[in-house]
Amino acid sequence: MILNEREERHEHLLWVARQMMTAARTAPKGKGIDVIETIAVTGADIQLLSDTMRQMYEENGFKFFLRDADNILSAEVIILIGTREQSQGLNCGHCGFELCADRLPDVPCALNTVDVGIAIGSACAMAADLRVDTRVMFSAGQAAQRLGWPEGCHTVFAIPVSASSKNPFFDRKPKEEKKNEE
Repeated sequence: MILNEREERHEHLLWVARQMMTAARTAPKGKGIDVIETIAVTGADIQLLSDTMRQMYEENGFKFFLRDADNILSAEVIILIGTREQSQGLNCGHCGFELCADRLPDVPCALNTVDVGIAIGSACAMAADLRVDTRVMFSAGQAAQRLGWPEGCHTVFAIPVSASSKNPFFDRKPKEEKKNEE
């Protein structure tokens, strides 16, 4: 049997994505309570995510949304890692409120946010061990959150994954705004 890497790449990256999601799942969690959700986005859903990022650029004017919208189209798969809201009841004050009971409904529990960061680090470490290219993206995570991916989550980040001769997620040029020519 002869396997050509170019022909096997997509299936391999799906396997890598599964390993990354497992790494995120097994990452340490505050109080041992698992509020992390991970999903993998492929195919036409990557285009939908990119289109949503373009729409968000039109609304917020942040050029990196437009740059990243083009950039994620180089990914074979995108891992999304988010957290469901659940107060950990520690009254730690890291969210800005002395008591958990005083925290406003739209202020996330700081421990949930830390858990997302640890899960991201674990997933990216797995990707590095498997020698694939990644980059953590706030912009694509915000767009995913707008789409409701992963369901019921907030504080979502995206990790596009690629295996090519050069990491497409670094050394990127900022997207220029189109100038009106009158």
